[in-house]
Amino acid sequence: MAQLKSFSPCPSSTNIRFHGPKRASLLYNGRMCCPGKLSSAFQVLGARTSELHGNASVSISTNGSVNSSHNKQVIRAALPSQKELKISEATNNGGLRGKLKKVVLAYSGGLDTSVIVPWLRENYGCEVVCFTADVGQGIKELDGLEQKAKASGACQLVVKDLKEEFVKDYIFPCLRAGAIYERKYLLGTSMARPVIAKAMVDVASEVGADAVAHGCTGKGNDQVRFELTFFALNPKLNVVAPWREWDITGREDAIEYAKKHNVPVPVTKKSIYSRDGNLWHLSHEGDILEDPANEPKKDMYMLTVDPEDAPNQPEYVEIGIVSGLPVSVNGKELSPASLLSELNQIGGRHGIGRIDMVENRLVGMKSRGVYETPGGTILFAAARELESLTLDRETIQVKDSLALKYAELVYAGRWFDPLRESLDAFMEKITETTTGSVTLKLYKGSITVTCRKSPYSLYRQDISSFESGDIYDQADAAGFIRLYGLPMRVRAMLEKGL
Repeated sequence: MAQLKSFSPCPSSTNIRFHGPKRASLLYNGRMCCPGKLSSAFQVLGARTSELHGNASVSISTNGSVNSSHNKQVIRAALPSQKELKISEATNNGGLRGKLKKVVLAYSGGLDTSVIVPWLRENYGCEVVCFTADVGQGIKELDGLEQKAKASGACQLVVKDLKEEFVKDYIFPCLRAGAIYERKYLLGTSMARPVIAKAMVDVASEVGADAVAHGCTGKGNDQVRFELTFFALNPKLNVVAPWREWDITGREDAIEYAKKHNVPVPVTKKSIYSRDGNLWHLSHEGDILEDPANEPKKDMYMLTVDPEDAPNQPEYVEIGIVSGLPVSVNGKELSPASLLSELNQIGGRHGIGRIDMVENRLVGMKSRGVYETPGGTILFAAARELESLTLDRETIQVKDSLALKYAELVYAGRWFDPLRESLDAFMEKITETTTGSVTLKLYKGSITVTCRKSPYSLYRQDISSFESGDIYDQADAAGFIRLYGLPMRVRAMLEKGL
């Protein structure tokens, strides 16, 4: 993980350091395996985050800039001027709604979270630490955050690279469990919120914050997912949800508030869709999608090509799995995040993983969303096919029934609930022998299995063959059928007076 702390006017000392834990050794070969070429939508922070690993010394120049030397690379973050550091009387004496010391805000750099920074200072008289998690949403969303946070009035920005943790500790357990919400949804946003919220709790502890804040609206699921994680990991933290408190009702109100408080308004073109992206998926909501009768526009999709425009030749991909978790693509072992990135590329060019559904939100309403999950769709197909070899009938039935509850818990934000953790322990145990490989054929949006292999396969050709064998005597079936059908036979005898 990489952690960036910059332009902090909070301490009186002019010495600032970048702190970051040592790189955790990865599961495969003890080294980081970097992803191959990524599409623009799946580009990761790259050199920008890699230069932040370990410790780097930072010096503040007289012109108010921060220069950091690390492996001959330079990180520069501008410090606010004395004029910009002037805190309002409300901040010194308490806000309009009360007094908090320091708040960690889930920050994206967009209009909403940029406005939340001065709103928190004005209403709670607090310092604001902006926190951004890199969960694979793309470099465009991470670019320029230092300047945006500073201009909004934040005293500090923290950026953490959570991609490997996200895939290894959140995505892969859901994959192993077979968790799918309401028959279709592969839980992309649902899995991302707890890893982000957990990191916010950690940052709050590191910087001495007494509160956390998010920009979720009062009509969605994410407010629940964030806050249940906060409750589970640190119930002492205060939680501020501006959208449930302020008078801002829409984009125009937010722009007006920003201008009033001298916050630069982001000049990026407003998308007609509400999107959420990470390394697992990209979701689309709003505009014409609000009417379930409307077909999505072709140019809406960003991760997958239209199946009609996909290559005319199929592509075969082999997924290696160990104890229910994927470890390799086409024989090459990769770290969890690198593996998923590779499959996103492969699946995306064949139009794999498009889902259009109407789902039941946790807060009671129905909503229509379109999801692109190319790599995840491939992994779910591979895991399911391998389990057909390694799990018996009763185990598959129980696992599938519990997967529904598992998905429901994740969707509802109960990641740190003991029930989900207990279900996860069951899934880990039951898939101990789900090891092997599956080869899939990808063609114009479809996935077809072509090969399944496992050293723990319960399939035996000598038993399943229509040819006679020593283990299975077909004559035994007659007695089995008589006993298995006895309840039905007794009921029929009763109805007919026999």
